[in-house]
Amino acid sequence: MVTPPPVPLHAATDWSIVAIFATVYVGMFLGGLPTLRLDRSGVALLGAIAVIGVGAMSTEQAAQAVDLPTILLLFSFMVVSAQMRLGGFYTAVTRQVGALPLSRNGLLGTLIAVAAALSAVFSNDIVCLAVTPVVARICLKREFNPLPFLVGLACAANIGSAATLIGNPQNMLIGSLMKLSFADYARLALPPVILSLFVLWAWLAFTGRQTAQVAGTTAPPDGQLTDADPPFDRWQSAKGLAVATVLMLIFLFTDWPREVAALVAAGVLLLSRRFHSSHVMGFVDWELLVLFIGLFVVNHAFQNTGLSAQGVAWLGAQGVRLAEAGPLFAASLVLSNLVSNVPAVMLLIPQLSGHEAGTALALVSTFAGNLLLVGSIANLIVVDLAGRSGIAIDWRDHVRIGVPVTLMTLAIVWFWLRWMT
Repeated sequence: MVTPPPVPLHAATDWSIVAIFATVYVGMFLGGLPTLRLDRSGVALLGAIAVIGVGAMSTEQAAQAVDLPTILLLFSFMVVSAQMRLGGFYTAVTRQVGALPLSRNGLLGTLIAVAAALSAVFSNDIVCLAVTPVVARICLKREFNPLPFLVGLACAANIGSAATLIGNPQNMLIGSLMKLSFADYARLALPPVILSLFVLWAWLAFTGRQTAQVAGTTAPPDGQLTDADPPFDRWQSAKGLAVATVLMLIFLFTDWPREVAALVAAGVLLLSRRFHSSHVMGFVDWELLVLFIGLFVVNHAFQNTGLSAQGVAWLGAQGVRLAEAGPLFAASLVLSNLVSNVPAVMLLIPQLSGHEAGTALALVSTFAGNLLLVGSIANLIVVDLAGRSGIAIDWRDHVRIGVPVTLMTLAIVWFWLRWMT
């Protein structure tokens, strides 16, 4: 990324930027702004508009503040994930797992492994969106307590997505801005991810048997498709899998820029006789892209005031150095659950450098999403879709699983990274 030149600012403009920055991150914390019909993406967009409006940055400087490779990588993998969802791949795989003659714990472990593996390649949010209704129907049909399965699905998707630099938006951001090697990151991240998935399964297997009251469900039997379930298309799914496999090989064994390779792959998938491009584009999360763009502009304007550098210097003088493991873990955990992991990562990246710090930030910010219900979009997707199937999951249900799992998995990451370094 080419860093735009600092913009000379006057004191009044500095204070305006501080006010805009503070307002935007209050919006990140609250999920919007009081009395206004704005979500996080709307707040970030208006923040960027305000930065330009007060004269802190020109439109050209604002455009230069946006890391285009990150945006292209995000967009491209949204297209790849859309191909897999439209081809019915996620639903078909989950239904096949549900049809296996497995015990409760066997089914739980298999679903955790499948959700994690899919999330490492196709993004945790998309996987949860496609798989949650099917898992809910499987649990209702087999009369299993659905809470451990559904909360476990969200936790597994979050943990599994940390295995690669394409598994979730914050990892894409970290990999792009910190120039991390895809293969080196995967080698370092896979062991704690695999061990954390086992810990998740063990916790759910032996503590998640409590009886759940599931009333008023209108979920169809598992053998039926709903309007939201696309039929399985073998050719389109194979096409998407082939493209994803080629991309993984390119990322692992070549130096071809990831965003360029992914963009070419998205273009190949858009050349289709089966799926109209407008239909595929409908599955692109444009709001997430707007969130990234807005935060890039707002954060860069704030950095230009010099206040963030002064704050980091002051913390360093007090013995709190963000580049060190302890403060980095604490800051990532707290910020990820206050303002969400993507804004948290954007705040922390300018203060870090090196592969070890980048790997720690990616793992901790992703695992931290399991702590609270609001810590990850994947959690909220699962809860919303479960509710549509008559299965109520509130923050207390999530805390009973999310807090111990997060603390245990972060301990695994801590000891693994300490041992490796």
